[in-house]
Amino acid sequence: MLLALWSPKGGSGTSVLAAACAATLARTGPCRLADLAGDQPAILGLGADPGTGIADWLAAGPEAPVEALDRLAVEVAPGLHLGPPGTRRLLAPHAAAAAGAALAAALRAAPEPCVVDAGRADDPASRMVVEVADAAVLVVRGCYLTLRRAVHAPLTVQATGIAFVDEPGRALGAAEARDVLDRPVLARVPVRPAIARAVDAGILAVRTPEPLARAAARLLERVELTSVGGRGTP
Repeated sequence: MLLALWSPKGGSGTSVLAAACAATLARTGPCRLADLAGDQPAILGLGADPGTGIADWLAAGPEAPVEALDRLAVEVAPGLHLGPPGTRRLLAPHAAAAAGAALAAALRAAPEPCVVDAGRADDPASRMVVEVADAAVLVVRGCYLTLRRAVHAPLTVQATGIAFVDEPGRALGAAEARDVLDRPVLARVPVRPAIARAVDAGILAVRTPEPLARAAARLLERVELTSVGGRGTP
């Protein structure tokens, strides 16, 4: 199964939630986490970014060998293998989309589940991965600008559902996000100091704070329950 998480606006918590979902899956068996956004090495506590990664694989084109993805993977916790971001290359839109489709096909064919941190999905390769994924989850906060961008994002109508980052003091809540975007809320992700501390310490994969772990488990459960024919329905 290929699960892609993305958000139309940076700072929405997409990378942290993707890491938590992958860590949750890795507790019951091997799991891959593919980083198309660039923050996972820091979130997962790697001392330095690996020199090569998925961006380099994409730059090689759609004919790049699938087994090369396995060689790029870095084990960051028991059972959890990270496909690091690598060095971003400027690719022509058509070539990037074709490479993204090849990446999605390779990740879907892997024997273990894969979580993709697609960031803002603002390049052709990332957008293609989100489009091809078995489930695509839109991560949003109760922020007017985030919801405004999501309304106008073409990928929103294809989203399996929403992961709502629940910040205290926001005027907009999960119900407003559901109504505005016309997508079901699959999980509510609380904002807690303990989560920020785990990210800052680089221990999220091995010691996921309980509120975040519960939200990730809920999201994974709902994705399986709502997934029909490879794409969820409300």
